[in-house]
Order: sequence, then structure tokens, then C-alpha cells
Amino acid sequence: MTDLRSPKHVVILGAGAMGCLFGGILREGGLNVTLVDVWKEHVEAINRHGLRLVGFGGDRGIPVRATTDPASVAVADIVSIHCKSYHTTDAARSAVPFFGDETVAVSFQNGIGNEEAIARVVGKERVVGGWTAQGASVEAPGVVRNYSEQPTRVGEMGGGISNRTVAIAEAFSRAGLPTAASPDIVAGMWKKLMTNIALSAPSAFTNLPLDEVAAVPELRAVMDLAIDEAATVARASGIRVDPAATRRMVDDLVGEGGTGDNRSSVCVDVLKGRPTEIDVINGVVVRLGREIGLPTPVNETFCAAVKGLEAQYLKHTAGP
Repeated sequence: MTDLRSPKHVVILGAGAMGCLFGGILREGGLNVTLVDVWKEHVEAINRHGLRLVGFGGDRGIPVRATTDPASVAVADIVSIHCKSYHTTDAARSAVPFFGDETVAVSFQNGIGNEEAIARVVGKERVVGGWTAQGASVEAPGVVRNYSEQPTRVGEMGGGISNRTVAIAEAFSRAGLPTAASPDIVAGMWKKLMTNIALSAPSAFTNLPLDEVAAVPELRAVMDLAIDEAATVARASGIRVDPAATRRMVDDLVGEGGTGDNRSSVCVDVLKGRPTEIDVINGVVVRLGREIGLPTPVNETFCAAVKGLEAQYLKHTAGP
């Protein structure tokens, strides 16, 4: 296991909405941050005008370095990964040059399985898990909206509190991103996954923000069924989850002070004609359910509805 004492240089791998939100807050809080992304226009706007964060916390510009060239990045203490799940392996390979002896990678991506993909490239001893309830959206190249302040967690994939997860949490918190070290990050990741399982697909096939999705009684009833299916599958797989806690998290996210006026990332992907991450959200439950012989009709339906939307712009028929 790598050691991590006082992290100073954070590389954000995947500087979309969430990557820029994390990077902007951490840079504003005094950490040395480098944003890495393939979107040239976005990177150029950040380098020319600074990263502009708007919404919660006030509108302001934050000078931060951004690049499309991973080879130009110095060795990092923390590599914070925010890219789409289907780019995880390629992104991890591009990040190898900025891994030093003590560099730690932490994934804040959607879905389940990203940490294992990263570990196959850089070694599992370098990878810790993470999840966040923060919400953000890109409004224009170099401009990102923050919706509220929500909790973030980091933890060892094998469980327990370690010096390095405490160091990451303390560094992020000092810089203005409230973060805690979790003794059971996998359970937390599943809790976050289950909120996405409930909200992501309905937002996508209705084109509604999260609070309006949850306000439709018929939709909310089906969202609860999707959560219950996921909890049944998770428990059968040996993962500790609490569907009631997930429902409370959904309520917090869509309630006052949450991120309810944001659309899900799956919805945004559909609107932009991109592949979605539905296979690592609801699709995780479908796959695990099939493996252990448990039915998951609601999650299968959510997957199918999103796949139908994708079929309008992608030649993509593979199931979860």
C-alpha cells in the first residue's frame, strides 16, 4: 500500500462538470490542481479565462491549469478520476506517467467497477474508492454550475480507515470540499449507486430535472421499486445496504438545498447524443441479478428505456 502524508498536487482526470467542480474548489482552497481532458475548446477556455464556477458559492473565476496532453503533467499526489466509465481503462493508461511512488488514484465516477478497471492498469494498492453527492453541469466551455454543497467520501476498497484516506479527506476538506474517510466505502458506493438507479433513467426518458422526476407519484413509486430490487441483489451479493437510507438520500438530493434542479448525467448524455453509463448504473443490478438468479424487471425496464433513447442516435444494441 502506498503512503500519502500531505497531498499538494491533485490531477483531475476527466474535467467535465464534476471534475471541474472538484478541481475548481480544490484549487481555490490552495491545492495545486491540473485538469486533464480531451475537450480542446473547454481546456482552451479555462486556460484563457480561468475556470468559471457559477451558482452555489457565488459566481467567480478560478485560475487553474488545464491540458489535453497527459504527457505534460507532473507527478501527482492524488489522481482524482471523473471520466465516463467506458473511458476508464484508457484514461488510467494515459495517467501512468504522473504516478509516482506514493501517488493514489481515487474514483468519483458513476457506477460500480471503475476501481477494478483502474487497478488493472496501475495496481490495486494505488486505488481507493470514493463517492460524492455533489452535482454540477457544464453550461459552456470553461463554465460549470455548482448546485449545492453535498458530502463526499473516500475509503479503502477492502474496508477500514487508513492514513492515506484520512490524509485525502483532510486535504480536500481544508480546501473547501467537505470530505470524510469511510470505513466501508463499498457500502457507500452502493448507496450512491442506488440513488442513481432511482433517478438517472427517469430523468433521461422524461427530460426532467431530478426534483420534478421525484415529484411525480407514479414515477416515485417505480423508483422505490428499483431501489428495492437493487438492495435485494446487493444483499444477496454480500453488500450491506439500507434502502431506507437511500430513499432519505434521494429526498435530500431533490429537496431544498440539494441538487434537484439538475438533470441526471444520463439525461445530459442523451441530450448531447452520447453513449450513456446506464450499463454501470441500472445495468449492474441486472447483471448481478442474472448471475445469482434474482429477477430485476424494473431495472431491466429502465435500461431498456435508455437503450431505446440511445438507439435514436447510436448504432448500439448491446444489452447490460
